[in-house]
Amino acid sequence: MTDRTTRLRSKIAWKVGLLLLLVVLGVVGIPLVTYERPILTEAADALVSDDLVTVTRGPWLTFTPTETSPYVGFIFYPGGRIAHEAYASLMRTLALEGYLAIVPDMPLNIAAFRPNVADKIIAAHPDIDQWVISGHSVGGAMAAQYTYKHSAAIDGLAIWASYPPDNADLSPLDIPVVLIYGGREIRVTDDAVAQRKHLLPPDTVYVRIEGGDHHQFGSYEIPSEDHLATVNRQVQHAQIIAATLELLSEISGTR
Repeated sequence: MTDRTTRLRSKIAWKVGLLLLLVVLGVVGIPLVTYERPILTEAADALVSDDLVTVTRGPWLTFTPTETSPYVGFIFYPGGRIAHEAYASLMRTLALEGYLAIVPDMPLNIAAFRPNVADKIIAAHPDIDQWVISGHSVGGAMAAQYTYKHSAAIDGLAIWASYPPDNADLSPLDIPVVLIYGGREIRVTDDAVAQRKHLLPPDTVYVRIEGGDHHQFGSYEIPSEDHLATVNRQVQHAQIIAATLELLSEISGTR
């Protein structure tokens, strides 16, 4: 088989996979429209630069610590129908700890339409030695997919309220991975996570946030029927950040 034939088949397989993903998105109730949930005040406030963190909006939403020169970067893929600004307070917290945090905007607010944007982000920051990729919901699945296809470029993976697609077997990788999910999830349940453990490295860390739900992984308005958490957003965010920083600390300690 020629290289050209291999590339052609790879392109076809990717397009078929994307089509199937879009069908799945429709099935689980994520319509392919530009609608996005309004962000909360805490996210809007985190978009303002100060003496500790510089926030820039182009070409990606970037949070840069001002007191240190970061050498570990954190790329974050937003969840479906969620504005990338909705994660600003979380990304700002990571930047305060000395990490470069970058959130790309996604077409139609769906990461599946720009799954390889991390390529451009990494290329634009040659000063960063190590990269962790992460994402929420659909963004988490796409972050896992990116890691599967570009494992040489990624030093760590943090999956928020999601799991790898079935065609992304990450189990052979020797990188730290954390999967964080809420105890009151509808789809990313204990059973769903357990059924996909074979797709992740054996030493993957699993963090179940008791009382946490799917939507409190960001800071955006949640309809009452979707708000299932029994802990407040600040409590859930604190646990998300703690687990993510644990992974980042492991990465930075290997320099």
